[in-house]
Amino acid sequence: MSATALPGTLLDMAIIEVSGLHKAYGEKKAVDGVSFAVEEGEVFGILGPNGAGKTTTVECVEGLRRPDGGSVRVAGYDPLTDRGAVTRLLGAQLQESELQPKITVREALELYAACYPDPADWRALAERLGLTDKLRTRFAKLSGGQKQRLFIALALIGNPRVVVLDELTTGLDPRARRETWQLIEEVRDSGVTVLLVTHFMEEAQRLCHRIALIDKGRVTALDTPAGLIGRTASGTAISFRPSAPLDTRELAALPSVSSVTEKDGRILVDGTDETVNAVLSLLAGRGVTAYELRVTEATLDDAYLDLTGTES
Repeated sequence: MSATALPGTLLDMAIIEVSGLHKAYGEKKAVDGVSFAVEEGEVFGILGPNGAGKTTTVECVEGLRRPDGGSVRVAGYDPLTDRGAVTRLLGAQLQESELQPKITVREALELYAACYPDPADWRALAERLGLTDKLRTRFAKLSGGQKQRLFIALALIGNPRVVVLDELTTGLDPRARRETWQLIEEVRDSGVTVLLVTHFMEEAQRLCHRIALIDKGRVTALDTPAGLIGRTASGTAISFRPSAPLDTRELAALPSVSSVTEKDGRILVDGTDETVNAVLSLLAGRGVTAYELRVTEATLDDAYLDLTGTES
């Protein structure tokens, strides 16, 4: 289930504010006027293809890069001039993260905990993230999913109000990816604000309250997953094989039907959610059974293609 609405307990305030952000590398504009605000307690997604400017944007939020223009505030602090304050309230998992191969999970957790004045209980984090039985395991021996669990723990060990997760599930197999999604949902439910950078549409649709689509360094759309999908030209498609001949002109006359095609005995009707019931009612009235019935709805992939004109 996608997180398309903010929980009622959230404060109506922005904990991250990005305004008119610019960053260039030579002649290449990596970020070209990006603006957005993240409310405290939400999962805010930054979605776009590789090279769109997603990572540069969040690195400016983290204070790892100096913007050429615009402003960034995290809980009112400038990540560059108020680095200490931002470090205490923001945890981060970088796009490319590695640890010394021979360090054990326990050593990594203890080392990171020692960097904060009031760290989280690393033992409780290890238990929560399923790492207790891996405490003596060296980093090089961990699986991809176990490494990602460890990086989440390290990002949370400072008790942050905000955690930035950049391409967290890239390279993971489907099972490990879904296990990681569940972990992010648990982080969200604990009240931590999550800034999630991804190019996986399904990931963004499942986890995020709101999403900023970034393409070529610019925000092309900002809305809830449902809101973005609602903007797409794609709708609901119904396909089936009728048990008896059917006049497609009757289908074309139904509410919200945009097109009807028939090929090799199979009928495809494009429309909206309203169309589904209308088609089924018509079939029932004609005594026709819909064999191999399939109903597909627009997804965030469809919305992305419509709103940016690029592949994900």
